[in-house]
Amino acid sequence: PFAAPARLSRMMGALLPASLLSFRPSPIRPRHLLHAAIRRGPAKIVEEEDLGTDFYAARCDEEVQENDVDECEVPSADEFTVAILGDLHVDPRKLDDYAEGRSHIVPVLEDAASRGVGAALVSLGDLGESKPCWEGSPELYAGTTACHDHAAEYLSSFGVPYEVVGGNHDLEGIDEFSTDEANLEAFCRIHHKPTMQFCRQIADRTLLVGLGSTVFRTAKYTSHEVTVDDEQLAWFERLVSEHPSEEGWKVFVFTHAPPIGSGLRVLQENHVVNGCCWLNHSGGEKADPRTTRKFIELVRRHRCIKGWFSGHFHLSHDYEDSITFPSVPREEGPYPNRGSCVFVQAGVMRGGCSRDGRRQSRLLRGNKAGFEILTVNHANGGSVRLDATITYKDSGHEVGVYAHDHDEVDRDSETFVKVYSPSAGDGCYVGDDDSLSVDPTEGECVGEETVAWWRMSCGRVLGVYDGRLIEYDASTLAPLGLVVGADELDGRRVVVVGSGADECVTLPKKSSFDFDMQGAECASAEGEGEEQAVLLVDDESATVTVVQPNEDGSYWRKIVRNKMVRMKEKRRVQAGRAYAEAAFDGSPDAFEGRVVSSWGPYTSIVGTAVKTGVAGLTTQAENVAKAEQRWQSLGSEEQGRAWAATGSQLADAFNKVDADGNGSISHAELAAAIKVVDPASTAEEVATMVAVADEDEDGEVTLSEFVMLMLYQRGPALAK
Repeated sequence: PFAAPARLSRMMGALLPASLLSFRPSPIRPRHLLHAAIRRGPAKIVEEEDLGTDFYAARCDEEVQENDVDECEVPSADEFTVAILGDLHVDPRKLDDYAEGRSHIVPVLEDAASRGVGAALVSLGDLGESKPCWEGSPELYAGTTACHDHAAEYLSSFGVPYEVVGGNHDLEGIDEFSTDEANLEAFCRIHHKPTMQFCRQIADRTLLVGLGSTVFRTAKYTSHEVTVDDEQLAWFERLVSEHPSEEGWKVFVFTHAPPIGSGLRVLQENHVVNGCCWLNHSGGEKADPRTTRKFIELVRRHRCIKGWFSGHFHLSHDYEDSITFPSVPREEGPYPNRGSCVFVQAGVMRGGCSRDGRRQSRLLRGNKAGFEILTVNHANGGSVRLDATITYKDSGHEVGVYAHDHDEVDRDSETFVKVYSPSAGDGCYVGDDDSLSVDPTEGECVGEETVAWWRMSCGRVLGVYDGRLIEYDASTLAPLGLVVGADELDGRRVVVVGSGADECVTLPKKSSFDFDMQGAECASAEGEGEEQAVLLVDDESATVTVVQPNEDGSYWRKIVRNKMVRMKEKRRVQAGRAYAEAAFDGSPDAFEGRVVSSWGPYTSIVGTAVKTGVAGLTTQAENVAKAEQRWQSLGSEEQGRAWAATGSQLADAFNKVDADGNGSISHAELAAAIKVVDPASTAEEVATMVAVADEDEDGEVTLSEFVMLMLYQRGPALAK
């Protein structure tokens, strides 16, 4: 079922042809370069002629034939080839895809190494499957010693030096290691890394640089945030400062997740909602948002950073926004302010962890004139496709050209989206810069097609897209996270009004913002703004919901907490449910919604907390109990005998609202029936009683169910 570390090589040998277990010269075949104009709009990717396994051998053959010489020139010292593997998520029970992927990449690296070209392999982390892979054991495989042993042996088998960066799952050996530090020590020791970061000179004045995630157990919010610690960040800043582009240095960076401001827009939806898209998404170790933007600030300042490769999203390379260039044509939008860096997303090798069913890895080939980005398609026999060519104009400017059409993202996808990123002049900015009031939806309810964004007076940027309220980073206009979900926003308007108080903030009023650049560093200025309130207005029910910001002034909800904490909470709830089943002698289904959690911080607008109940949590159980008591009071033994004797009062109450006589009534009709029987019931009591009555949540209650509720003095859940 799985290969022990000592057996992995033998298992790989059984899966691969013998010719791939040692390097041999590649056959020489002509290489035809692909030159294609950029074309916009939807298009399915058509695989082109293979451009990979004999690139250098074919070039040598062409030189020999064209110059009528016996030997071609040795490649110059500035040439290099790097194979880049996205999230591996190795499952030791399912090694076939990895063996096949290796068989596709080894000839490419062999071709380069055989010609004396600098060659290396880089893994973007998340090395193991984040689930139990051992029969009969609940232990997660990712982050364990066995996981890293397997991954190290696999990565070492490609025949060239390898580097690896830590992903958000690589310290997940929570049953084996009690601390992040112990897990991190094992990771570095097994992969022969002196530190989590790495720097490798791959060619003349060309560096490969990696930064890894070092926080899992102690993450303040979601453990799936990729956190680069302050020490690595300081090291990285020193490194790029000491290798300026003016001296010809070129730096290619590798991290598990991309930095905010990269412009990559085909993302996993859950990464946006849960706040783990970007490096240090919620502020890193100290929850300081300045560390989130630090990476893109360094990119803007140091033009030696030429490329930045990341994984994390498990998505293919077939979408245009899986590669972003440092500049764009003026007719397509404002200057993106991404320095001289090309940001590149890497896919996955194993089909079981692909979000769009495609299996791909990246290649990076370059020299002093520029570089190419290519795709190895593992689902098509390892064919190699040119994706983009980047040519250096000088030490600080580049020209990038896409090599093929791209697929469009399916709007109905349930796992990934092409996010909308605001930009000046896109026609979706709303609001009067001299007014505190904003009507983003123009008096209409929010729908899936509503697109609008605006700046709050405090400098925060909010927007409505895909039926949701989202906060964007003020500097890069990249999505930070979800503020209000589609379920809560549906059927409501969004309105922003002044709240009548001045608030000293660190950002200027809206009228002073510079909209000429998408990435204008507006978050660095100082000034004052007036306080505003974001409201969700339901015209039908005449209710208003105030969207309160977080304590730090941000709006996006940190709704997913540390995985370690959540696992412990789940075990406590399971213990509570087991106790309830034993103490009250009921089936597990009978306690659905009746065993709940209470935790802090508790939210209240009063100065002293009187109750610790949280709506939808502890109050849920309280309301269920009250509703059942209410049913019992309506159906008291004395009143039940009276109703049974007369035999008509309940049926009359029911039939008065069952206008079509079909024998069932809606929630609204049931509420009316309850009011007929008990006019003293409050609206809250009626609503909760209706929820108890409609246990199957089909929106309908039959006459027999209604009579049972009244005569037998209990809700359906207790009647079981």
